[in-house]
Amino acid sequence: MADRITPEQRSRNMAAVKSRGNTSTELALARFFRKEGITGWRRNKKVYGIRPDFVLPVRRIAVFVHGCFWHGCPKHGQIPKTAKAFWRKKIAANIARDLRQNQELKRNGWITLTVWEHELKKRDVALTALKRSLFDKGAFSQRKMQCT
Repeated sequence: MADRITPEQRSRNMAAVKSRGNTSTELALARFFRKEGITGWRRNKKVYGIRPDFVLPVRRIAVFVHGCFWHGCPKHGQIPKTAKAFWRKKIAANIARDLRQNQELKRNGWITLTVWEHELKKRDVALTALKRSLFDKGAFSQRKMQCT
């Protein structure tokens, strides 16, 4: 089926759609933090011009939640059959941006964690691993699930 509008108009329409940070994976992670009693986190707080999905500012931890399609998941990311060159370029740019942002935060003394969409679907395994990772990074004590 052919598109009924011009590529220029389609581009303007798509550019007007802004992210709200309410993806199902982000909401699942927010529920996990609340359930575990993890406090002190903020959503989409700007750090050095970068806006991680979750920030634990006291411990300088940034958590990025990556969708398998948009961030080129090596396990599940697939390029659509139409406009392959466009999507390859778009996803490659997202991956490059993710790398730059992680490097910038690390250079400034931040710890970065990436949670993939497919990991949150395997809820128990992924969240146990995330909890362990947060403990290992010194974000929380085992006894008290609050920022130290």
